[in-house]
This record gives sequence, C-alpha cells and structure tokens, in this order.
Amino acid sequence: MFNPSQDDVRRFFCDLWRRHREGLPLSPLETIAAGWIEQHPEYHPDLASVEEALQAQYPVEAGRSNPFLHLSMHLAIAEQLQIDQPPGIRAAFEPLARRLDSPHEAVHAIMECLGETVWRAQRDGLPPDGQAYLECIQRRAGTPAAG
Repeated sequence: MFNPSQDDVRRFFCDLWRRHREGLPLSPLETIAAGWIEQHPEYHPDLASVEEALQAQYPVEAGRSNPFLHLSMHLAIAEQLQIDQPPGIRAAFEPLARRLDSPHEAVHAIMECLGETVWRAQRDGLPPDGQAYLECIQRRAGTPAAG
C-alpha cells in the first residue's frame, strides 16, 4: 500500500512543479497535479524550494491552509471522480459544479465534505463513511440523497 510521509508528499509536489516549469515530461498523475497547482498561484512560492517546504509549518492558528494537504485532497477527489468511488460521486459532482458555476469550486466544496468525513472516521476510530460523504456532497449540490 502506498503511504507517503509528509516529506514525501512535499518533495513530490515541489519536484513536479519544478519539472513542469522546466517543460520536462510528467507522469499522468503529475500532469493532473500540475493543473491543480496552476489553479492555485497562491501556493507557487510554497513549492519553489524543497528545503523550505520540508521545514514549513501550517498551524491552524495562522489562518492559512496547508498547500500540500490542499493539493493532495485535489488529487484524491480527482481520482474519486475518475473512478466514481464512492459510487455516485460523479453524479453528485455534476449538479454541484453547475450550481457553483465552477468545477474547481465544486471540488473545494467536496473537499470540505472529505475533510469532515476523514475527521469523523478518525474521531470515531472507524473507516470513512462513504455514504455520509456522498450525502454531504448531494446536500451541497441541492440534490436529494439516493436511498
């Protein structure tokens, strides 16, 4: 099972962003990640130096999101949408993107549901509840939950 460390994740994003800017070849996953990075210019300085990225801290009290967590969640959601897992996420995404008039903002809304789902699973010591996750997305889209 793939279980990257915090440093692995930071190196991944910094290295792929450097290679993207240099016009070097990227893997399909890296190409997707580079697209998300392009849509987040506020994170470009965070990705400029691997050494600084490895030392950076993003405490909640600072009022700033962790760019590496944010981009990782973008990748996770992109994969979920691509494979429709949990089943129905793609169908829930489409009306949400229309309602928000932005696929990117729809992913950010899904990100909030994903964060809540992971938090609840960790709090309760249980696996993530895919149905509750999907229902959260459907509520945000204003569509009825399938049942």
